[in-house]
Amino acid sequence: MAGPLQELNPVSNAVSKDDLVIPLIDFGPFYTGTPSDKHAVALSITNAFKSSGFVYLKNHGIPPSVVSRVFASSAAFFRRPQSQKDALGWTTPQSNRGYVAIGREKLATVEETSQMETLRGTAPDIKETMEIGREGVAGLPNRWPDHLDEEGKDFKATMLSFFDLCKDLHKQVMSAIALGLNLPEHFFDEFVDEGDNNLRLLHYPPVRKDVFQQNPHQVRAGEHSDYGSITLLFQDRHGGLQVRSPKGTFVDATPIPDTIVVNAGDLLARWSNDTIKSTRHRVIEPPKPEVQEGDDLAETYPSRFSIAYFCNPNNNKLIEALPGTYGQEMNVSKKYADITAGDYLVQRLTATY
Repeated sequence: MAGPLQELNPVSNAVSKDDLVIPLIDFGPFYTGTPSDKHAVALSITNAFKSSGFVYLKNHGIPPSVVSRVFASSAAFFRRPQSQKDALGWTTPQSNRGYVAIGREKLATVEETSQMETLRGTAPDIKETMEIGREGVAGLPNRWPDHLDEEGKDFKATMLSFFDLCKDLHKQVMSAIALGLNLPEHFFDEFVDEGDNNLRLLHYPPVRKDVFQQNPHQVRAGEHSDYGSITLLFQDRHGGLQVRSPKGTFVDATPIPDTIVVNAGDLLARWSNDTIKSTRHRVIEPPKPEVQEGDDLAETYPSRFSIAYFCNPNNNKLIEALPGTYGQEMNVSKKYADITAGDYLVQRLTATY
């Protein structure tokens, strides 16, 4: 007979190819299950972060209707005239707020950052984004379109509400990671309570197939690892996200309705003394054009929208190797110098833009 864990917390594989396994985890029992159920969810997430660095979460607590509304509001924003979007442009790494036009940001591996200008020229990322940070930070205002029209006011209200929902989920996932690392459940609370996170709305515009055929290095978003602690990724149905496998291949992370793809970032890997993996990923063209043969757009990939919520520790918090990840009894030393979260993220953003 199946025990409570199998009934309440089924864990299946969403992705399994080339030694890359990304589980699909039911997060519901972390909210409502027994202590044993809760601990099982925590171990499932943490073990996945130690191996692939990625999980899919279902029953995560953010209603599908809310996600649909955010996607619709995002699409409406990107339909605005270019002049309106440019007027809300991104300014500095310290702020990391505002609109980023196609070609400005180039995602790359750490090793490639010295070649950034060349990469932008030969294979610019084909995407535009809107970056939204914590509201109310002195000197670092968000760039809202609320002064333009009623739709702009609705956009602001929708995104502020969604930001807070994602902030709450971030706290819960970090609690699960704490339990999975044999730390007190609320160990990370003081590190994440301010919500120095970044909500990124992404639009990958329609692209002709021959753009990718003519330039083998062209992608919609280049190979990279995320900078912060974890990322909550909401995908539309078109796909294109690929995760690097242990064999060096890229494996499709196919969208699964009503799930969130959650991955560990570089700062969490550093924080865990590399116990946790921050795995490289990219966005390429979808598997095939979603139009009928004979259509004028048969050779064009459609728009793709996604929403990434980049979770970070509070900017002023010192990040040092977590207890239990180093020590003489383990014959493991600290691999990285201590650094504040804010300083680390500014360093990474400065190299990206």
